[in-house]
Amino acid sequence: MELKDIQSLIKFVTKSGASEVKLEMEDVKITIRTGEHNKGETTFIQQMPQMAATAPAPAAAAPAVEATPESKEESNLITVKSPIIGTFYRKPSPDKPMFVEVGSVIGEGDVLCVIEAMKLFNEIESEVSGKIVKILVDDASPVEFDQPLFLVDPS
Repeated sequence: MELKDIQSLIKFVTKSGASEVKLEMEDVKITIRTGEHNKGETTFIQQMPQMAATAPAPAAAAPAVEATPESKEESNLITVKSPIIGTFYRKPSPDKPMFVEVGSVIGEGDVLCVIEAMKLFNEIESEVSGKIVKILVDDASPVEFDQPLFLVDPS
């Protein structure tokens, strides 16, 4: 895991309001803690897996991932999810207009956003036609794989 990925993860956790997130991978264990007493400070602890391996770590990270439960009125909406980890951008460049806004009518293959991953900007195209009902991610925010980005009304 690179330093930039860790920094993006810290920003995401801080914005999500979670008080603690633990992430374990093959070669690294990361615990990010934020709290009321810190107010904007983030504590970052990195350890090798041999030092501490706890089973409840995935359960601690689950609340941060499931930030958008579906309501009954949203059940007919299609969720466009992130196919990769990276930084979400709503415009192709700072001086250009947004790809889509709430209320925009989109077709299959239309570019909805770009996600920057390892200095590559990947255009995310719509797989459905419809109308953008809600944009679930702020511009220039880190996103995870399979994180909901847009809600689309296909009717």
